[in-house]
Amino acid sequence: MESSEFALSFPGNTAALALSPSGLGNFDAYVTAVNRIPMLQAEEEVRLAREYRDRGDLDAAGQLVLSHLRLVVAVARNYLGYGLPHADLVQEGNIGLMKAVKRFDPDRGVRLVSFALHWIKAEIHEYVLRNWRLVKVATTKSQRKLFFNLRSMKKESGALTREEVADMARELRVKPEEVVEMETRMAGGDVSLENRGDEEADAAPAPIAYLSDPESEPTQVLERRRTDVLQSDGVLRALDALDARSRRIVQARWLDENEDGSVGTATLQDLANEFGVSAERIRQIEFKALRTMREELAEYA
Repeated sequence: MESSEFALSFPGNTAALALSPSGLGNFDAYVTAVNRIPMLQAEEEVRLAREYRDRGDLDAAGQLVLSHLRLVVAVARNYLGYGLPHADLVQEGNIGLMKAVKRFDPDRGVRLVSFALHWIKAEIHEYVLRNWRLVKVATTKSQRKLFFNLRSMKKESGALTREEVADMARELRVKPEEVVEMETRMAGGDVSLENRGDEEADAAPAPIAYLSDPESEPTQVLERRRTDVLQSDGVLRALDALDARSRRIVQARWLDENEDGSVGTATLQDLANEFGVSAERIRQIEFKALRTMREELAEYA
């Protein structure tokens, strides 16, 4: 049942009351107005609930909602510590109240006020979690439990002691490390990644300046990947294009790793002695081999 369903059936300003605390101009006027609406007797509540359930009577549903608006105001007051406007909390709670009316079964022997509490709190919880931080601080069931209980359970404004952490974890049936993690999340504030336009030029650099990683830039990643391929598969393919003597000369001069970690320390004379030719001949073979390899690598790339 969407909130607009009720709006169509409410007379006068009652639609504004149910749908938005700003419907009467200011929040104080709204609170005064809803506190004047009398609570329903149990028999009247059951009758209206059955009329809505059995016949879809929106006027009956509207009366059920109106008579419990004061409950939403009272519940929302418990969440003022999160820095969100009371009027916004009430508006979200009103949505929860309407959902409760839609699902309320008068034949279960439970008053609407008890049944609606769950739906009102659930809607306010979702609103608080969406708006209290830019980054979500609670996603799992245990994290939500901690989020809405940690503030009230802390005895002092400082950091929790080990004993307090253990006591909270035991009472809420969560792990101690989850208590510590949630306290850390709640203690931290939101930080803008970029400086605002009105900030002074000599202000401290924004996090974006030192959080960005040039190594993760897409073109850099692709270039490194291309280099890795050329240095592994490409070089092996280029070496395969050489004859055995040329391959030996290139490896000895440029690729072989020595015990001290140096690479390719063989001299032209060392190789000349190995193959029984002059050092100049070894230089010529090396030059031709490297040119062949460059051609192979160009085709491979």
